Amino acid sequence: MSEPSYPRNFVGYGRNPPQVRWPGDAHVAVQFVVNYEEGGESSILDGEKASESLLSEIVGAQPWPGQRNLNMESIYEYGSRAGFWRLWRMFTSRKIDVTVYGVTLAMARNPDAVAAMKEAGWEIASHGYRWLEYKDFSEEEERKHILEAVRLHTELMGSHPLGLYQGKPSDKTLKILLEEGGFVYSSDSYADELPYWVAGLTPDKPHLIIPYTLDTNDMRFATPQGFNAGDQFFTYLKDSFDVLYAEGREGSPKMMNVGLHCRLVGRPGRAAALGRFLDYVLSHEKVWIPKRIDIARHWYEHHKPEGAL
Repeated sequence: MSEPSYPRNFVGYGRNPPQVRWPGDAHVAVQFVVNYEEGGESSILDGEKASESLLSEIVGAQPWPGQRNLNMESIYEYGSRAGFWRLWRMFTSRKIDVTVYGVTLAMARNPDAVAAMKEAGWEIASHGYRWLEYKDFSEEEERKHILEAVRLHTELMGSHPLGLYQGKPSDKTLKILLEEGGFVYSSDSYADELPYWVAGLTPDKPHLIIPYTLDTNDMRFATPQGFNAGDQFFTYLKDSFDVLYAEGREGSPKMMNVGLHCRLVGRPGRAAALGRFLDYVLSHEKVWIPKRIDIARHWYEHHKPEGAL
């Protein structure tokens, strides 16, 4: 039965994916994201009704209505005070490109970290104004936050963010960012292993989605039935890389996302596993390690839909 107005797409590229040729004829594109959220999370100090509860050492934590959770706050502070710098040293020493998903208010609260990101030449994409559940916002409230994220990001970085990962989007997020008009791509999708186009405001201006990941992601250190030791993280990343590398060698290159958080993998016992994986990737030939904006530019150049401007 045909459902022409149904908004979901279960087919994707199907059995005939595009003939991808990454730069250098790479078998796989491995893209590292550092989520910078510390200082933008839920806090009654910033007007929320309850303290933060997600993605910390306190697995299963609940919000504390009307109260500060100082344990939670200090765990987040570790991410910006110590974890970020460990990751920064790990990537810069290996000359590996990174995309930062930067919560704008969080970045504004740590100018030294922002300066280090710029110094390293990292892409700083927008992770929204705050790290909040936008499903609970009205469309107008979410629009105000996206516009403020763009304004403050531009003030901090000197240019408009080119990518957006809201992280906790609503069903209006894509509409709002399209209307804002300045984004080259967005990443609030986990639906594929290759970028893909969705309808824009007009038929000649489709919008590029670069899918992200929740599995090759250190967030699973902070979830039930997730990783509880570095060797599990390393093994999962290595197995994912090996499968994608083999598929690329056989003529079907794809993209591997790796999601990282300063307060999680920035801890020494987890950073050791990340370091092993970075060195494992670097030990292979024909691997492209781009920023997300590099992937976007490649896709615009080589895979733009017919009729698009």
